[in-house]
Amino acid sequence: MYIGQIITADSANGTGIRVSLFVSGCTNHCKGCFQPETWDFSYGRPYTPAIETMLLEELSKSYYDGLTILGGEPFELSNQRALLPLIRRIRRELPDRNIWVYTGFTYDKDLIAGGCRYIECTDELLDNVDVLVDGRFVEELKNITLTFRGSENQRIIDMKATREQGRVILSPLMQKKSR
Repeated sequence: MYIGQIITADSANGTGIRVSLFVSGCTNHCKGCFQPETWDFSYGRPYTPAIETMLLEELSKSYYDGLTILGGEPFELSNQRALLPLIRRIRRELPDRNIWVYTGFTYDKDLIAGGCRYIECTDELLDNVDVLVDGRFVEELKNITLTFRGSENQRIIDMKATREQGRVILSPLMQKKSR
C-alpha cells in the first residue's frame, strides 16, 4: 500500500482532533474528486512499519480523538489487507481512540458478503470502525453545507450500532450542517 498524505491535528475529517491517513489507489474515479492524484495505487510513498509506528506515537498524544482513513480508497482490496494490522494495533494500544473511514463504496451493497469489495478481512475492519462515511462523491449532488461529507448521497454511519442491529444506523451527524 502507498500513502499520499498524513495530516496531524486535523479537524476537517471527523469529530474532534484527528490524525488523517490518505491511502493511495482508487478505482471509483468520481467526477470532481478532490484528490484525483490518489487514484494511482503508487502515488506518494510506501506504507512502512516506521510510518505505522509514527502514526501510533502521534495518536497517543492526549489531545487526539482518533484516526481517519480516507484516500484514495481504503476499501480497495489490497488496501483493506494493509490497513487491518494498523487498525488492530490501534484497538489494542489505543482503545479510547475512535476510527473513521471514508469510502466511495456503499456499505450495504459493496462491503457485505457477495459485494464487490468484500474479502476475508472486510468484516473485521468494519467491526473495528466507529464511523463509516460511505458512497461515491457525486458532483451533481455536491453540497458544501454538509458536515463531514461532500455530496447529498453520502451517509455517515454509526458502525457500532449498525453491526449490533444488523441494519444501517445513521449517525446524528447526518442532520448537522457546516457552519
